[in-house]
Amino acid sequence: MNAATHLQLFLFGIYPYICLSVLLLGSLIRFDREPYTWKSDSSQMLRAGQLKFGSNLFHYGILVVVIGHFLGFLTPHWAIDWALDPAQHQLLAMVGGGTAGVVAIIGLSILIYRRLADPRIRRNSRKWDIAVVIMLWLQLLLGLITVPLSAQHMDGAKFELLTAYVKGIVTFQSGVAALLLQVSWVYRLHILLGFTIFLISPFTRMVHIWSGAGALAYLFRPYQLVRTRKRTVRT
Repeated sequence: MNAATHLQLFLFGIYPYICLSVLLLGSLIRFDREPYTWKSDSSQMLRAGQLKFGSNLFHYGILVVVIGHFLGFLTPHWAIDWALDPAQHQLLAMVGGGTAGVVAIIGLSILIYRRLADPRIRRNSRKWDIAVVIMLWLQLLLGLITVPLSAQHMDGAKFELLTAYVKGIVTFQSGVAALLLQVSWVYRLHILLGFTIFLISPFTRMVHIWSGAGALAYLFRPYQLVRTRKRTVRT
């Protein structure tokens, strides 16, 4: 194995597990040791203008993108093949993910401009706050660039290759890193940056994404029982 092969194996066969391990263990340690830092650090009190519009666009768009990635790449073939062939599955991912990605990157661009253009917000922003939103913006941009690249091969073969890689990582299959040798550097950079965002999440404001997922538990929790204490009036 030459140096390029070793690098490919590390970046796409080992590095993803490092990132996912740090995401899980780092989040648990932070929640245990620093629970009061588990927040999104909203800047609404400094300036509410542009926040609601940009935040809504970004969060609604990114939710569709993330859910689409999970469903598109992790759903078993037998659950999809009866309804969509690989080419149709790829087209659905391109249209749905591309539309949601445009919405998300517009919203995030508004939020970045707001954070950098307002002196008060910029002074109260940590370096990691700015770094994280820029990394997210670049990740969305890379995802949007893959749409026209995917349009050049609408047979679904490359999409199936990427699906096999993601499922191989999740199911701990060996040798999956070699699958990405057949795809463009844009896809590989998109994957690397995505795992890197997972890596830094426990140490930044990104950790609050767990709270968003945990909020779904409220849909299934039992009703809270509230009993009032009635005071008796003495005569």
